[in-house]
Amino acid sequence: MAETLHIPSGTPENFVPTADEGLTSEEVVTRQRDGLSNKVKADSGKSVWQILMSNFFTLFNLLNFALAACLRLVGSYRNMLFLGVVFSNTLIGTIQELRAKHTIEKLQLLNAPQAHAIRNGEEITCTPDELVQDDLVVLRAGDQVLADAIVRSGGGAANESLLTGESDAIGKHAGDWLMSGSYITEGRFVAQLVHVGSASYAAELTREAKAIKRPNSVLMTELNRLVRRISVILVPLGLLLFCKQYFLNHAALTAAIPSTVAAMIGMIPEGLILLTSVALAVGVVKLGRHQTLVQELYGIETLARVDVLCLDKTGTITKGEMQLEKMIPVDVDEDTLRSSLARFLGAFETSNGTLKAMTDAVKPADVHPIATLPFSSKRKKSAVSFPEGDTLILGAPSFVLEEHFPDDLRQTIDTYTAEGFRVLALARGEGCVTDTDAPPVTQVLGLICLSDALRENAADTLAYFRQQGVTIKVISGDDPRTVSSIAKRVQLEGWDRWVDATTLTTESQLRKAAEKYTVFGRVTPMQKKQLVEALKSNGHSVAMTGDGVNDIPALKTADCSIAMAGGADAAKHAAQLTLLNADFASLPLVVDEGRRVINNITRAASLFLVKTLYSFALSMITLLFPLNYPFQPIQLTLISSVTIGIPTFFLALEPNRERVQGKFLETVMRNAVPGAAGVTLCAIAAMVMAHFGYNATVISTMATIAAGTVGLMVLTSVCLPFTLMRGTLLGVMVLGFAAAVLLAGKTFLIDVFALTPRAWMVLVTVQVLSALVMVLLRKGLNKHLEKKRIKQA
Repeated sequence: MAETLHIPSGTPENFVPTADEGLTSEEVVTRQRDGLSNKVKADSGKSVWQILMSNFFTLFNLLNFALAACLRLVGSYRNMLFLGVVFSNTLIGTIQELRAKHTIEKLQLLNAPQAHAIRNGEEITCTPDELVQDDLVVLRAGDQVLADAIVRSGGGAANESLLTGESDAIGKHAGDWLMSGSYITEGRFVAQLVHVGSASYAAELTREAKAIKRPNSVLMTELNRLVRRISVILVPLGLLLFCKQYFLNHAALTAAIPSTVAAMIGMIPEGLILLTSVALAVGVVKLGRHQTLVQELYGIETLARVDVLCLDKTGTITKGEMQLEKMIPVDVDEDTLRSSLARFLGAFETSNGTLKAMTDAVKPADVHPIATLPFSSKRKKSAVSFPEGDTLILGAPSFVLEEHFPDDLRQTIDTYTAEGFRVLALARGEGCVTDTDAPPVTQVLGLICLSDALRENAADTLAYFRQQGVTIKVISGDDPRTVSSIAKRVQLEGWDRWVDATTLTTESQLRKAAEKYTVFGRVTPMQKKQLVEALKSNGHSVAMTGDGVNDIPALKTADCSIAMAGGADAAKHAAQLTLLNADFASLPLVVDEGRRVINNITRAASLFLVKTLYSFALSMITLLFPLNYPFQPIQLTLISSVTIGIPTFFLALEPNRERVQGKFLETVMRNAVPGAAGVTLCAIAAMVMAHFGYNATVISTMATIAAGTVGLMVLTSVCLPFTLMRGTLLGVMVLGFAAAVLLAGKTFLIDVFALTPRAWMVLVTVQVLSALVMVLLRKGLNKHLEKKRIKQA
């Protein structure tokens, strides 16, 4: 995207001034019809239709429907019960995603700005979308410029920091451009809109922001890799299994198809990705209630994984507001200094943070100035002249005092600056201001010391991240000494390790500094991006906060991006998360939600993969040996419901603030492989019983009881450590499985009364052996992974 903003000068060749009464209603309708409105196509994510399609027409849903159709062909309707699980999972996922969409749209609507336009000779209020090209808009202090415009009348200043990164307000007068995305800080303007809608600069930035590719979600990358591997194996293995049973074993279609369908259903981790989306969607709704807008679902996850958080002091550590801390008299007493400041403040509107901080402490006097010189970034000062013939001048000491700057006063100013204060000088001059400058200083009245107002919860929030092992980097365009002193006030670890970014001129210096220092001052927008890239190249997972267009390169480069409310729309579009209340303290809640998703989905995936792994193992054994697949589809539906489907739904949504540890697939396999081995061992024992004269009903009953019991053992290990909810859930699932086996055996093709004492003895023995195998395997896998981690470290 563009690295610099080129603000146009002069009026376009085809510019035609609108009458002072504004456009007529007919002219507005004509421009709307000609496509000259300020309406920009909203990015509200998926449509309702797309949500329905993406949830219903998934690869696994289509495969499930195909398997159900095969069962219908042979009249095995009872075994089609698994479709109930498919429909319920899909319905839950759709409802949660629609709720998340509604939450996002509601938050966006509540935070939409209002516009003031002159039409038919009257000032009206409308939405930004209702503006059209050549509209006359009224802009006052605090208003955002909603489209590129040329000032027709009035005067004041605009803050273009969201576009350029320069924090000082720029004076604007008739004929000057006001660019979309900037804010009015003082004065009143009537401006004519020139570039509207998608032609405006802000819209162009937004498009470019969206076009930049975001790093993928770790969780979804791992899950999709898992699903792809399963998909490649699933269909060929199912076809081979059917051919073996139908053509080699000469089984009837009514037996071969249900058996094959059972094997394939067992290998499908139905609902795993859906469950992940549901867990994230619930997080979106929950965070929405806390004024956090989630624009990319996986932003919740990525923030929970970061180990470095880069932030600007404004809006995070500080409120973005100034407060007057000290008034230091120089050539006058304190009362004279205070009364002089009151006279100065009475001549200006309270329209920016600096003036507001002073008027909060000193009541403006009722004065009638004869001329004022507004602040500009070039002059670094403002002034006001009075009828008595004197002028008061306020601004940066070096610009106000110029030659009238004694060494002892310079030393005093340096001392206060080093302590983190913003120091202004108030002086008196004789004569009147001109359009461009103030008269020479004749007397230094005093120094005004301002400081950034700290957020009450900033220290606690930073302490939270420190406890979680997240390193904080403060990246600011301000003097590094000032930023460092503010970091000290909030007890940020490493506050004294600061660097002036203007001294970092090479990529090597920047990479070393990224690790060495905590506070970075005088950072340019592109250096922000380079710092994020340097941290990522050093192996870190990086989150970045920002509010301006100049922050977009860094936001899009970071693994997780967070925009603050009140910032540029383009920055919000570039970010995954937007804090609508601009409260940095909301981030720990986002981290907690991300941990809930990652940890709970890891638990859920372990349960899903147990069934997938043992179904695959049993399918291979059935292909290679003269054995029949032991399960019917309806039996796997029962096992899946009590050991996977119902438990994972509750486990995925419960609170879980544990720190994310280990790699996703490694953790999942460590929990799933022992359980799958236990079920496989029990099922093989049941399959072998066929060679000792036991019929198919006994074999499938033994296999179902064994698989269900082992599945509940795995569920027990996943629920550790027990909470009231987890313990209750496990108890209900155990009772539910026992009730299904004993009371509804006929429905699930289970007959416990057909089992002989010898069959029960074999079943119990094999289950004890399975439990032993599970324990040994788990210990072995833990030891292997621990050695692997030590070797990598």
